[in-house]
Amino acid sequence: MRRFARSRLFAMLLAAAAAAPSAPRRVPGSAGGVTLLPNGWRISPAGRHLSVGDLPLALVESADGRYVVVSCNGYAKPTLEVVDLESFTVPSRVEVENAWLGLAWNPAGDRLYSSGAPRNGVQELEFRDGSLRAARNVAPAEPTKAEANARLDRPPFLGGLSVSPDGSRLYAVDVLGQTLSAVDLESGKVVATAALDAEPYTCLTSRDGSTVFVSLWGGSRVLLFDAATLVPEGEIPVGEHPGAMEVAGDGKRLFVACANTNAVWVVDVAARKAVSQIAVALFPDSPPGATPNALALSPDGRRLAVANADNNAIAIVDVAAEGGRVEGFIPSGWYPTGVRFSRDGTRLFVLSGKGLASQANPRGPQPGVPAAVPGQYVGAMLTGSLSVVPVPDEAALARYTKRVYELTPRFVSPAKPARSSSAAALSRIKHVFYVIRENRTYDQILGDLPTGNGDASLCLFPDEVTPNAHALAREFVLLDNFYVNAEVSYSGHAFSTGAYATDVVQKLWPMNYAGRGGAYLVPDSSEGGALRNPHGNITAAASGYIWDACERAGVSVRSYGEFVFETKEPKSPYAPTVPGLQGRVCSDYPGWDLAVPDNRRVDVWLREFREYEERGGLPALSILRLGNDHTSGTKAGYPTPRAMIAENDLALGRLVEAISHSRFWKESAVFVLEDDAQNGPDHVDAHRSVALIASPYVRRGAVDSNLYTTCGMLHTIEEILGLAPMSQCDAAATPLAAAFSSTGDSRPFIHRANRVSIDEKNLPKAWGAAESARMDFSEADRAPDAALNEVVWRSVRGAEHPMPPPVRAAFVRPRAADPDADGD
Repeated sequence: MRRFARSRLFAMLLAAAAAAPSAPRRVPGSAGGVTLLPNGWRISPAGRHLSVGDLPLALVESADGRYVVVSCNGYAKPTLEVVDLESFTVPSRVEVENAWLGLAWNPAGDRLYSSGAPRNGVQELEFRDGSLRAARNVAPAEPTKAEANARLDRPPFLGGLSVSPDGSRLYAVDVLGQTLSAVDLESGKVVATAALDAEPYTCLTSRDGSTVFVSLWGGSRVLLFDAATLVPEGEIPVGEHPGAMEVAGDGKRLFVACANTNAVWVVDVAARKAVSQIAVALFPDSPPGATPNALALSPDGRRLAVANADNNAIAIVDVAAEGGRVEGFIPSGWYPTGVRFSRDGTRLFVLSGKGLASQANPRGPQPGVPAAVPGQYVGAMLTGSLSVVPVPDEAALARYTKRVYELTPRFVSPAKPARSSSAAALSRIKHVFYVIRENRTYDQILGDLPTGNGDASLCLFPDEVTPNAHALAREFVLLDNFYVNAEVSYSGHAFSTGAYATDVVQKLWPMNYAGRGGAYLVPDSSEGGALRNPHGNITAAASGYIWDACERAGVSVRSYGEFVFETKEPKSPYAPTVPGLQGRVCSDYPGWDLAVPDNRRVDVWLREFREYEERGGLPALSILRLGNDHTSGTKAGYPTPRAMIAENDLALGRLVEAISHSRFWKESAVFVLEDDAQNGPDHVDAHRSVALIASPYVRRGAVDSNLYTTCGMLHTIEEILGLAPMSQCDAAATPLAAAFSSTGDSRPFIHRANRVSIDEKNLPKAWGAAESARMDFSEADRAPDAALNEVVWRSVRGAEHPMPPPVRAAFVRPRAADPDADGD
């Protein structure tokens, strides 16, 4: 049945692809009031908009309704932006040492409190006439030396705040330190603390001030504490990743946004239990991925606004109706992170964490250009926005809702079968080899190919260095419009294996990459860690990863180096970091370790592969990590960047050659991508990257310029193997159907020998050697991206040859007008 449904779906996909073989190239950018994002979704936000700082996460309105204060908590140094709603300008901006999420007024509205993130304190600021002035720091208790030593990998990181109704106390949660603190605001001293058994997100005091609610981000529960003593009063199970909370006007209900679900959970406070879920996804049968992460209750208590981050929409819910009823949706910017009703109930304030419009960064950090303009590194380009939207009446909300559905990608459904001669050929694919590499843009590797949309001046590793990548692109299919879903590796491996980056990943990686806390959470970053973290894997998506999807479908899978850690055990040196890979990893295949050549990894894989050839039993899905194209910069004694890229390329060629000469080739497909593209320039977009496919059923020698993504590649693998989508991201992404052919061509691939020495080593006096020696290569992306880029460029081109400025941004460049383009 699964194989039959898969065949029907591929028939439709291929028929659609064949119907428009010469469709115009769709690249990310803006046209006609609509912005096409590099993930294939489109936005056209409602209201009036104002740019604010990086990744805004919280906002509050002043007591007189004249101002809104926004806390910006991304890669750039945090700021508190005061927005004058009459002039719609930012007359005052305060740069703070650190901040993340927590933002709360005292009852009088003349004191504002901002959480200090890793500074383990709360900044108190005076507010007068639209201006903020730092007053004092009120700090929760510092950990003891023993406590600090015990949690070196998870240092303090303050998050959500709440001020008691009488203004006497402030409550603050330490997200990574897992504590709740109560601060007496007269003395500024901590008067009570409570230990938590998982990572909290925020806290909220009850209407009468007697209870403190804590949403346990990593624990799928809401905890209740006595506000005076912080003695626990109970816990209430809710959905995964509970975050923002709102208390109903009568105090009887608590609304909880559970970001890893598609729902807001409704808690009966007196009964101490969840009594209902309000589904806020756009479609009733949607997989997880709406990501409700912020809430606002209207002043009259009748409406709840819900920010659906990954749907780029605000759901409006009638909570006066029994059980809650979604009335409609309002289109927002990219990844809404905050929403509030104005005090008079006439307006909605919406924060979009990743902004509204296209941007380029022609003078941003780049290899070989030391005089970069501050703030134009890809991580700092999440320039957010504040939108002000009049609260819509029924007719306006209906128009907004219609617009949201017009912008939303269509979810592929095999409801009606179609006939195609290609479907039978594709149904013969039984074995998928999925190769994940590290951090390269399209132009860096394939920019010299004249048949594709490349810029040869940005090509650092051309045919001479990467002959196998070039041969694969020429002999099979060239994908020159492929985009990664992630900005960095923190989210890259999550998207590459789970088709989703949770709210935890999206909100913590900018702080971590900026060196301001928000720990990389190794080993429980986007590469799992539940087997080593007693509290589980806080970063995991609701549906898990592709191997979990395989297990649910009864499909065999094996991982080589992805989501593994080194055990130091001679008989089994590598073990899985997540339960879903138990018994499914090659224990001899190294994970992330730049000291291990990728060809040594391929040697290990080949030993197992030869055994499968002899005895059978080859898994349907093999996942292989070949990550040394990341490079070690010019660290003395390590291979040069050119040598590491060439060595990685040789390993890839050998792998494809072995598969293509095996008895499995006639039933196989090899998919290759980079987890992210942050380590290089690209003239089209920062997210455009290298993707390769090898299979007897690929359109040989073709150039496929359809817009594809990481999630689209996963969608294709899922359809081949008969797997259900893991999230809305892969369900909505365009499969790579047009890259396949209805006729097979089983000619094998012959790997190309390396043309540059893979033994070439960095000398102690190489440019950047000292800086590279100080870089941390223990995990992907712990080395500073901008500095590593410069080292790599100068290593290859020479210090005297500056690189042309790239188009590199978290946002995207304008595209040709394409008003009819759908976002799927």
